[in-house]
Amino acid sequence: MTTTTLKAFPYRYDVVGSLLRPANLKDARAKFAAGEITADELKAVQRTETKRVVAEQVNLGLKAVTDGEFNRSWWHLDFLWGLTGVGHYDYQQSYKFHGSKTRTDNADLVGKIAFNPDHPFFESFAYLQSLVPDGVVVKQTIPSPTMLFRDNRSDNWHQFYETWDTYLDDLAKAYHETILHFYDLGCRYLQLDDTTWAFLISKLNETADDATAHQKYVGLAEDAVHVINSLLAGLPDDLTVTTHICRGNFKSTYLFSGGYDDVAAYLGQLHYDGLFLEYDSDRAGSFAPLKKIWNGDAGKRLVLGLITSKFPDLEDEAVVKARIADAAKQVPLANLALSTQCGFASTEEGNQLTEDQQWAKLKLVKRISDSVWG
Repeated sequence: MTTTTLKAFPYRYDVVGSLLRPANLKDARAKFAAGEITADELKAVQRTETKRVVAEQVNLGLKAVTDGEFNRSWWHLDFLWGLTGVGHYDYQQSYKFHGSKTRTDNADLVGKIAFNPDHPFFESFAYLQSLVPDGVVVKQTIPSPTMLFRDNRSDNWHQFYETWDTYLDDLAKAYHETILHFYDLGCRYLQLDDTTWAFLISKLNETADDATAHQKYVGLAEDAVHVINSLLAGLPDDLTVTTHICRGNFKSTYLFSGGYDDVAAYLGQLHYDGLFLEYDSDRAGSFAPLKKIWNGDAGKRLVLGLITSKFPDLEDEAVVKARIADAAKQVPLANLALSTQCGFASTEEGNQLTEDQQWAKLKLVKRISDSVWG
């Protein structure tokens, strides 16, 4: 599927999603977990801080704003737990970030997967929508469905489904209906965050000399394309849906490395309106795969994550502009945009920088974008 007209979003300068959690929100979450405050008291703190962080983004001049993901602890698990058929269990292992250990929460199938009309994210979205002024769009972020059929989360699928393909079709349907409900609530810009492609970059490269093992990951890539394009099919034309390809983000550390070469052809098949691509370090490889990822789609925008969200030092503006010019040798400048490489707090722990440094990063994104695209 290709389009001929660029949508308004992703904007030339865009925010990926998560923002650093303020201390009082972290404290409220800890007190709630300890049974010291009620869910309503936690929600009151969340809403106060969400209102503040939305105002900060608007004051920066962002055209699309998020709630900073203040309604969740994990970028992916809180959403997955809200789907019908998904349960919560203790993985008893930390996710394998370089140099840091995470908490051990995880998700698994406890029944057939389905849309949940009472998903708690809908209430959070309605509140967020009430905060934005005219001319500013709410950007809703949720994890990609690929996050449910990776990392042991769907190992017991056969308890509920006769075939793997039937399970994947139900997963796509659940996501499609969830997105339509966000749309009915007023959502016009939604992003699916995804570490699966970075996982595949590592695995496809590691198994290049082992045909059997390699085919396993080729199958996962093909399943990902099928599920994503199935859930996107038939969505309203005035809804923008993008994805963020993430290499992992926890306390300024990462999970995966490698260029996009091995997955570029798959990414080029995805029917997204835009892709946010991490390009803040040598771990991301060259811009050469951009042409294949863009795949000649005049309506698709690639957002270059050239500004790191992991560390506080500000990038050199001239260097960033030169890198944008280099990327434009692969994809027309009109089809490019700029962002940080990831959010600032994919989990509530957050990266190792201050709120002021976070806002300085986003100001830099806007300043460079204004200079490049006007």
